[in-house]
Order: sequence, then structure tokens, then C-alpha cells
Amino acid sequence: MFVQTEITPNPNALKFIPGKAVSNSGSLEFTKKEDINNELVRNLLSINGVTGIFLGADFLSINKNENINWEDIKHIAISLINDFYSSGREFVIDNKIEKKNASNLIEIEKKIIKLLETKIRPAVARDGGDIKFKEFKNGVVKVELQGSCSGCPSSTMTLKQGVQNLLCHYLPEVKEVIAV
Repeated sequence: MFVQTEITPNPNALKFIPGKAVSNSGSLEFTKKEDINNELVRNLLSINGVTGIFLGADFLSINKNENINWEDIKHIAISLINDFYSSGREFVIDNKIEKKNASNLIEIEKKIIKLLETKIRPAVARDGGDIKFKEFKNGVVKVELQGSCSGCPSSTMTLKQGVQNLLCHYLPEVKEVIAV
């Protein structure tokens, strides 16, 4: 197995692509090894300098402290990922989860979520992260940035020039987008 890596706009996040499925439970983010019982995620979080693990459908993003070099982490992470899949596992996280019930949402929230999922999420995933809708109130959309997007120096620009411009263009009710 060959695990590829890709740089992300966040210099403290690196995207690892194992060429296999990673999560069939949607995107998940972990920052404390005590919060997860998964062997691979716990081992990755145990690497000196690693501050977070983000799991997408077919990739993992690892966030690190800025004072640690990628060369001190990268090969250990690749080895752990290879060992995990070599033992015959198909997914890092294999929990079928139910989608939130959209019937509770008002029409504008449904439109916001659809735009986030179809136009924005694929671009954010290419950079090793995710964006999740949290709330719409008084013209303000609140979103959560995960993976390489959380703490990224360019995330504010992406949020304002990308996400906000797109949502305001399609939905005049939207006046601002902020990260929570």
C-alpha cells in the first residue's frame, strides 16, 4: 500500500491519502486520544506534536504544533496508517450514522446546507478539511471549520471571499458567514 500526502493551505496540516476508504460515518475530528477508542486515531494523536486528526471519506488530515517539523511526524504517520490497513481493516471508522432530520429546518437553512454540501464542501475536502452548517439567524450563517481548515491562516479569507460571497449570491437572505 502506498499512502500519498498532499500539502494543504494550512502549513500545520497535512493530508494523508491511503487509497482506501477512511470513514463511512461522515467527517469526524478528534483532538484528544481519550475521546476515541480507535487504535489508529489514538496512535496518531500520541505522536509528539500532533494536535488533531480529521477523517474524511477517503483521507485523513493531521494537524501539528507549528514548532514541530513535518519530517518528524510524516513517516511515523504513514507507517501507522500502513500497519492499520495491512491488518485487514477496511475503514478507520466504520459506523453507519443517520443523517440529521432535515424536516426540523426552515427552507432557507435547507438551501444553505445544500449549497454547502454541493458547492463548498468538495473544495474544502480537497484541502483536507470540512465545513459544517451550525445555525442561521438574522442573516448570519454560522459554520464550523474542521480538519486542515481549523486554524488555517487563509481560512478567514476563504470564509469571506469564498463561502460568504457564494451564499450571498445565491441567497439574498444571507448577509454574513462566520466560523464558530
